[in-house]
Amino acid sequence: MKLSTRGRYAVTAMFDIALHHDKGPVSLAEIARRQGISLSYLEQLFASLRDQGLVKSTRGPGGGYSLAVDSAKIAIADVIDAVDESLDTTRCGGSGDCQGHQRCLTHDLWENLSNQIRSYLSGISLAQAVSDVHVLEVSNRQDNRIARMEIV
Repeated sequence: MKLSTRGRYAVTAMFDIALHHDKGPVSLAEIARRQGISLSYLEQLFASLRDQGLVKSTRGPGGGYSLAVDSAKIAIADVIDAVDESLDTTRCGGSGDCQGHQRCLTHDLWENLSNQIRSYLSGISLAQAVSDVHVLEVSNRQDNRIARMEIV
């Protein structure tokens, strides 16, 4: 299974908002700058995230996006689902017609793996994920890099 850029970027952007929520709404331009994600791509992702009720937008000066739900209530799987990303590792998309319209030899193995991945990502909240010491170190490094760029 390969999680696409869409799913990875959505999770990364949600981490960014969760880590910076104490400063108010976070602009997509700030996320783009910190995370190296194209602004137009973020706009597409956030339309889906907003439609699924995970983020809310604030217009005007100082506007941007904030979490619509407490980060402890958002599972990582919810973010991936919101941008229509599949967590399926089977070749057939789970339909069971992987080999000549019939189940292949390894279908159950890959289906069980898909279920394990979904279970794992459903069991981790955004709040838990961003409290990891390594995530916090990277966030601090990114913030410091941006601050140095703004001084110059």
